[in-house]
Amino acid sequence: MLPLLKYEKRRLVLAFSAIIINSGLTLWAPLLIGIAINKYIETKQVHGLLVYSGLILLVYFVAFIMTYIQTKTMGGVGQRLLFSLRNTVFEKLQQLPIAFFNQNKAGDLISRINNDTDNLNQFFSQSLMQFIGSIFVIVGAIVFILSINLKLGLLALIPLAVVLIITQVLNPWVKKENRLSLKEFGGMSAEIQESLGNFKAIVAFNRRDYFRERFEEANHKNFITSVRAGIANNVFVAIYTIASSIAQLIVLVYGIHLILIGNFTLGFLVSYLTYISRLYDPLRQMASLWSTFQTAMASWGRISAITSLASDMPIVSAEVTVDSPARLSFQNVGFTYVEGKHVLNEVSLSLEKGKTYALVGPTGGGKTTTAFLMARLYDPSAGTVLLDGTDIRSFDDTTRAQKIGFILQEPFLFSGTIGENIFYGNPLYKEYKKEQWNDVLEQAGLASLVSQFENGLDTEVKQNAESISLGQRQLIAFIRAVLRKPDVIILDEATANIDTVTERLLEEVIEKLPQDTTKIIIAHRLNTIQNADEIFFVNGGAIQAAGSLEDAVEMLLHAKRTS
Repeated sequence: MLPLLKYEKRRLVLAFSAIIINSGLTLWAPLLIGIAINKYIETKQVHGLLVYSGLILLVYFVAFIMTYIQTKTMGGVGQRLLFSLRNTVFEKLQQLPIAFFNQNKAGDLISRINNDTDNLNQFFSQSLMQFIGSIFVIVGAIVFILSINLKLGLLALIPLAVVLIITQVLNPWVKKENRLSLKEFGGMSAEIQESLGNFKAIVAFNRRDYFRERFEEANHKNFITSVRAGIANNVFVAIYTIASSIAQLIVLVYGIHLILIGNFTLGFLVSYLTYISRLYDPLRQMASLWSTFQTAMASWGRISAITSLASDMPIVSAEVTVDSPARLSFQNVGFTYVEGKHVLNEVSLSLEKGKTYALVGPTGGGKTTTAFLMARLYDPSAGTVLLDGTDIRSFDDTTRAQKIGFILQEPFLFSGTIGENIFYGNPLYKEYKKEQWNDVLEQAGLASLVSQFENGLDTEVKQNAESISLGQRQLIAFIRAVLRKPDVIILDEATANIDTVTERLLEEVIEKLPQDTTKIIIAHRLNTIQNADEIFFVNGGAIQAAGSLEDAVEMLLHAKRTS
């Protein structure tokens, strides 16, 4: 975490200095009290007692100021750390491949960004300096105790030694319980996210009972692990309290004995009892802080599990190749999902510039996965995908996204306006003003499509695009992809929810793309691929030329009969 704190060094030094001064003054005060009792109370010297009382008051006032400085400083450090940490985690998530998100629930990742980072903020802003201060006070109290009376001091430290041994024994258990608690909390967040994100389907199929039971199960697991973590975190409080009471009893009994034989004074006995409190009270305080510390450690473990990840889809170096007649080609490409599902096996094919290709096949045959490999949303498990004769892995993300347009089966729209969604992240128009957007659409022949929306480009898109139909979302995604003027455009059921008239308009727009643009269409409706230059049948780990549309239909029927 040190890189995140590199700009906080001065503030950390200030807070550290304040807590050290505060701790030193806290340790000095009991000695002043003991001296005041011995020199002025027992001899009834009022003037000296008033002077020492004023000095003690000044000590506590300065200690209060130091506490204020430390609290204010670390509060700011904690908030800035929270800001930086959330940015770091989110940016790391953006660097990870799609496969990572297929294996991790969104709710759990949200919990790591929100809840786990906040746990670290709580530790840094409220607990860290108290932790350091408590350690300093404990060490200082031990020094004062041993220097005033060595034998009495050693007896008073016996309970401390026992407590430290118990702490070491219980510490792994406390860590485990906190880690499990955070894991179940993340699981419950994932359950909430899944239920609320699919609430329309839940209502449509009247499955509230099913999701209620799932949430109750997740909530119960979170409850059980939270209780166990609470017990683990607070067990030290009771242990340290008992140790403090035993130490005070030892000091009181043996101290009175020393006074009776003339080897000790009443003032130093009072100081001694105060130092015992200074020794064991921070331990009790640290027992409370220990839960914050353990929670922060468990949270950091969950966060660092993400920040330490590296994408398994790096940019690789590739030799510069000569101009290739093939726009896209597969060379012995194989692909297997992490869970072992085999999709493609040593597939080789070549797609030429300017032609239209169609991928057909039964559901689950591998059409969309093939398209994902073409767009480098996945990397093949074996073989190579070439774009313009060059390994597609050698293109940076910006270049790849510019060269390959992808219209997903269920396109995603961001909150904002339709205009912002259409021109989102398009480097060709990043310098354009909103007033120029309509001109761009007119020139591309897309203005009539946008005019279907009530307020044109200014039409608001609410969260999850609930106010816009799936067909309209596909329309916006289509316009977004076409305006990039890609070398390859992939349409994954891109017109499945669009009416026939609009579909014909889209076909006309596609025809206006540059002549060397390669078009790849994935469709279940065979009429959408009847004008394709070549049809490929995808199933059983293989991609084979299907010949005519009638041949493709026959292959599809045969696959369904044999499945």
